[in-house]
Amino acid sequence: MLRLFILIIFTGLLAAPLQAAQNKINALRVAPGPDKTRVVFDLSQTPQFTYFSLSNPNRLVIDLANTSDTADLAATGDTGSLVRRLRYSTPKNPQSARIVVDLNRKTDPEIFAIAPSGDYGHRLVVDLPGQSVSSSSQATGVLIDSANNTRDRDIIVAIDAGHGGNDPGSIGPSGTYEKHITLSIAKKLAALVDAEQGMRSVLVRDGDYYIYPTKRPEIARQKKADLLISIHADAFSQPEPRGGSVWVLSMRRADSELGRWLEKTERHSELLGGAAEVISDNASERYLAETIIGLSMDHSMSASYDLSEKVIGEMKKVTRLHKRAPQAASFAVLTAPDIPSILVEVGFISNPQEEKNLLWEEYRERLARSMFNATKRYFKQVPPDGTLWASYRERNRTHKVRSGESLSLLAQRYNVKVSSIKEANDLNNDVVRIGQVLTIPST
Repeated sequence: MLRLFILIIFTGLLAAPLQAAQNKINALRVAPGPDKTRVVFDLSQTPQFTYFSLSNPNRLVIDLANTSDTADLAATGDTGSLVRRLRYSTPKNPQSARIVVDLNRKTDPEIFAIAPSGDYGHRLVVDLPGQSVSSSSQATGVLIDSANNTRDRDIIVAIDAGHGGNDPGSIGPSGTYEKHITLSIAKKLAALVDAEQGMRSVLVRDGDYYIYPTKRPEIARQKKADLLISIHADAFSQPEPRGGSVWVLSMRRADSELGRWLEKTERHSELLGGAAEVISDNASERYLAETIIGLSMDHSMSASYDLSEKVIGEMKKVTRLHKRAPQAASFAVLTAPDIPSILVEVGFISNPQEEKNLLWEEYRERLARSMFNATKRYFKQVPPDGTLWASYRERNRTHKVRSGESLSLLAQRYNVKVSSIKEANDLNNDVVRIGQVLTIPST
């Protein structure tokens, strides 16, 4: 009898560690709105939960039974003014997860679970009443007197560091993770963009966490980006391939993405703005919406190809090229129909020499600068409407070169620097030809 009792106890001790948490948080979304902020947890199974509120400071505590606490709770994008951050706290037991939502003010939360439907699985929805308009919504809600407004907006460049978190990307021969290389280059590129007057960067991810590829262009759109650059490092099963390349969206994927957007009429406002509110669902007006969205996609793809050629031209000064022309592929990160988007492979991390180069900080700096120089050249030619650079272009003059004229003579005549004329016209030397039309920058 004693031996049986010991056996039962011993068996129980062995079984205890095997009772791992069954449910898992797959993703997190925070959506601020005019009257409430919604937090959604995507879960692998039906959630079992309890919650309570605390004050001084204000916070909401959610206990999820039989759930792991390994998911990253760093919310991407604009979380509004109500939610300060989300974090884990000490759970009731090792098989549970305790999530704390730190709030900037008191609110009366409503929490409920939603069963799987369509493309979505199990969800736990947290509604936090109270005005919490996102910064982008506030910006679009302000009326500006254009006659008296002297503020021109920045060109916004969204920079996406590939992979992250539990997805290391490709791994080099000496163990270098692609996710670390891409984040380093992304931050260096962001620093260059932010140092340029009239430009501002947005990092799609600024730390070591994972974001779904389809979510990345959505973040760029939320931040009102004028361009999305996704940074990656290539790899192959053999060590020989090397060199950089630049990719744009394939026509086949573009057509399928366009069809997907056209089917989802509730998302038309993201592309059409206020026009979507006056376009009804009848056949003729729906055709108008389809035409406008199609033109937006065409412009985005044309701009992406133009920019990718410029990036290739700059990158070849820094590294060998694996492909000397832009390549097309079905990458999910490039599918924004209204934002020019390119994917830059900075080299083959599977090649020992290129892995060594990518571990060299100065080399990563040079790669970042090549992308920046190409981006700057592109936006000087086609600055987005309403930006500071667009206003510069409107104030610039043009001059048709005549016989006997030189850059130094023109610089003296218009009281500008030779270097300014060269930069405004993307000139690599001081040679000009008769009949050439030059942009003369404002003083």
